[in-house]
Amino acid sequence: MKLTIFGATGGTGRQLVRQALDTGHSVTAVVRDPARLPVDHESLVVEAADVTDPTALRPLVADRDAVLSSLGAGSRKGAGIATAGTRAILGAMADTGVRRFVAVSAMPVGPVPSGESVLFRGLRRVLLAALKDVYADLARMEDEIARSDTDWTVLRPPQLTDGPLTAAYTREIGANVARKHRISRADLAHAMLAALDDPVTIRRPVGVAG
Repeated sequence: MKLTIFGATGGTGRQLVRQALDTGHSVTAVVRDPARLPVDHESLVVEAADVTDPTALRPLVADRDAVLSSLGAGSRKGAGIATAGTRAILGAMADTGVRRFVAVSAMPVGPVPSGESVLFRGLRRVLLAALKDVYADLARMEDEIARSDTDWTVLRPPQLTDGPLTAAYTREIGANVARKHRISRADLAHAMLAALDDPVTIRRPVGVAG
């Protein structure tokens, strides 16, 4: 496939780029600072752009088979980028006729799955309070995606780690994964790429955990 990847310099984004290239896809990686993506490959093009400007993004998504995004704030200071960037990406996709979109949100944005412990439910409330701006941003992002005319998939992972690729994670279509609270960024990237040609995931949130 011909893919455009946003958030390519983040932990998940770098995994996405590498795994997509290893799988034989052609990748356009959209970044703010190309120096932060030290990957050299004949099937990779790195483009610097303002991810909140749909006009600038149109040529970067035009004629692609799919668009993937791992945009999100690493802290409360950056809250807002997921919504603003995704709104611009969706606008550029609408203008160019590209339909397949896969994005990352977070487990706390979705409902608590049945079977979770009282302890986890308490910790979740603490986390939501501590990072309320970040999760509010992701919730608004999900609303933007759900209102779009794209063939979207939103993945909701729990805590991310720098562990290895195992491909042994659990998926739940339309729900979060119960009693599993971590996943490696490598496995999350694998799940995003696997969703691209999986019709079961279209216009659905997908819980994923290791």
